[in-house]
Amino acid sequence: MKSNPPSETANDTPVVELRNLTKEYGSFRALNDLTLTLNAGQILGLIGPNGAGKTTAIKILVGLIRPTSGTASIAGVDCVRESAKIKRLVGYMPDKFGSYDNMRVREYLDFFGAAFGIAPGPRSQRINEVMATTGTEYMKDRFVESLSHGMQQRVGLARTLLHDPKVLILDEPVNGLDPQARIEMRDLLIQLARQGKTLMVTSHILPELTRICDRVAIMTHGTLRAFGTVAEIGRQVSQQRTIESQLVSAEQVPQAGNIIRQAIEPGADVVESPAEATVRFRTALPEAELSSVLAQLVQSGIRVTQFREVQTDLEEAFMSFTRPPVAVASKPVKAGGPVHA
Repeated sequence: MKSNPPSETANDTPVVELRNLTKEYGSFRALNDLTLTLNAGQILGLIGPNGAGKTTAIKILVGLIRPTSGTASIAGVDCVRESAKIKRLVGYMPDKFGSYDNMRVREYLDFFGAAFGIAPGPRSQRINEVMATTGTEYMKDRFVESLSHGMQQRVGLARTLLHDPKVLILDEPVNGLDPQARIEMRDLLIQLARQGKTLMVTSHILPELTRICDRVAIMTHGTLRAFGTVAEIGRQVSQQRTIESQLVSAEQVPQAGNIIRQAIEPGADVVESPAEATVRFRTALPEAELSSVLAQLVQSGIRVTQFREVQTDLEEAFMSFTRPPVAVASKPVKAGGPVHA
């Protein structure tokens, strides 16, 4: 089952704003001029190798450390000057689940609800709400340490939601989950975004990010190297796009291939696949000229069922941006506002 990122439900209200954020430890620069904006209802996949600066950025966002320069805010609240307020706005779920022995799920959630300062009456109601949202009601009387890893991740997410934060920061939420639990967690995160939550998700399982994130940020050595949709990042890797033309009949593949070769750039890569009844080609043509290619196919009697861009694989994009630089170092990317595909 393929989940669709919730970009259609995101709005234009900035929630997370990082401006020229830099963090230095002596001569070491852990974060270099990071600028990034996320809107309500968006899911950002934050990826990068170890030491890329992801954890530093998260610690600044949740008010644990101060930046050397630049600003960070959530819903207009400064992460440095108003760190007490920030803790009410952010829910953070680390990659390792923290639990206590001989504590049942409901007791565990009640303990953290009290730590958040929620009064007993509203706390009981809120626990029921987050268990309903995360599908953990049936676990309420089970001991936390007896649960599977996937169940514990759901309880951890319920704990993160107790104080109804605007922003969720989730560190490797699907790591170690079996396929069924991974699908369930993926759908749950998309549901939260559709409810208006803004999510920042770190993961090394890049295909999962492709399925749930409507924005991706790639970082290396403290610098934002790429930001945008998966398709936009793919175009940053290469100015050319891969277009796939799906035909009704495999017999028409050679004719379609010839028409495409004549219509696009000389010497462009065109691959005919009679077995799949498809023709794929790489091109830098703009949308208007691509529509002309499709029109030529149809006017020539080619029966086309699909004519679409094939997204660049996120792993390919990640490897392209994280390879050691040669000659000249890349400049930081400025990811100011929402980017539209």
